[in-house]
Amino acid sequence: MEIGIFTFAETTPDPFTGRRVTAHERLRNLLEEAELAEEVGLDVFGVGEHHRAEFAVSTPAVVLAAVAARTRRMRLTSAVTVLSSDDPVRVFQEFATLDLLSDGRAEIMAGRGSFIESFPLFGYRLEDYNELFEEKLDLLLKVRASERVSWSGRFRAPIDDLPVYPRPLQDPLPVWIAVGGTPASVVRAGRLGLPLAVAIIGGQPVRFRPLVDLYRDTFARTGHPGTGAVSINGHTFVADDSQRAADEFFPPYAQLMSQIGRERGWPPLTREQFEAQRGLHGALLVGSPQQIIDKILYQHEIFRHDRFLAQYTVGAVPHASAMRSIELLGTVVAPAVRKALGGEGS
Repeated sequence: MEIGIFTFAETTPDPFTGRRVTAHERLRNLLEEAELAEEVGLDVFGVGEHHRAEFAVSTPAVVLAAVAARTRRMRLTSAVTVLSSDDPVRVFQEFATLDLLSDGRAEIMAGRGSFIESFPLFGYRLEDYNELFEEKLDLLLKVRASERVSWSGRFRAPIDDLPVYPRPLQDPLPVWIAVGGTPASVVRAGRLGLPLAVAIIGGQPVRFRPLVDLYRDTFARTGHPGTGAVSINGHTFVADDSQRAADEFFPPYAQLMSQIGRERGWPPLTREQFEAQRGLHGALLVGSPQQIIDKILYQHEIFRHDRFLAQYTVGAVPHASAMRSIELLGTVVAPAVRKALGGEGS
C-alpha cells in the first residue's frame, strides 16, 4: 500500500490566540512539511485547490512544482483539482510541465469541488455543476490521449485539430477521480477505467464499501485491465499518545468544521462526536501511532485499497505538531502497515 499525505494549506485563525498565519508563512511551512514527508519515506504528497481566505493554495501545480524542486521520489498530486471550473487544456499543460520538472511524478486528482467559490469566480453557473465536470473530464482525457485534439462541447470553445504541448514524461499522465460518496461518480470512474479516490470525512467507513464495490464491478464489466486502483483519503493526526493527539487536534479541527457547518446548515461539532469518530469504526484517524496503524489495517480489510492519503492538517494545526505527525506517520505507522500487509506497494 502507498501511504501519503495532503493538505489544503489552511490559514484559519489559531483557536486560542486568534492569530491567523499568513499565506506566505503557511506555504513556507508546507515546503518544510513536504521535505520531511520525503525524508521519512512517505509515498505521496498532495495539495488541494480552494478559492477562499481559509486556504493558501489556489493553484496546486505551482505549489507542487516548488515541492518537486525539493524532493526526488514522492508522487505529487492535486487533492483535488476543481476541474469543473478550470480549463482542461491548461490543467493538462500545468501538470505535464510538473511531470517534466519532477521526472515523472505528477498526478491529477480531478473532482467537482465541495466548495463553490470557483464557479462564479470563473464565470460558471452552479446549475451546470454536473454537466461541467462530465464535459471537462472528457476534454482532459482527450488531450491526455492524443497530441492533436479535435473536440467540441457546450461550455468551451471547440478545438479543431490543434496540438497541445508540452507532453508529459508519463504516458499516460495519471488522472484519479475524487468522489465524496455519489454512486454516479464511482460509476463514471469505473466506466472510464480511471483510479478512484474516496474521501471519508464522517460517519462509518464501512458504509462506503458498496461504493467501492460498485466501482470495481463497473471497472470489470467495461473490460479494463486490472481491478482499478482505490485510494482512501481521511482526516488524520498522529501524536505520541492518544490523549495528546485528541487534545491538539480537536480545537483547530472543530473550529474549521463548525465554521463550514454554519455555512451548510450543520450543527457545531462537539467533543463527544469527535471522540466517537476517533474509535476504530469511525472516520477520524486521530490518535497514537498504534491506533492509526490499527485503523488503516481495519479500513484495508473493508476496501482492499491500494493507497491511503492522510489529510494531516484540518484547521490551524500548529506547524510543529504537523511536523511531528508526519514524522510518526512515516517512521512508525507506514512501516508497520506495510509489514502487516506483506510489503504490498511501497
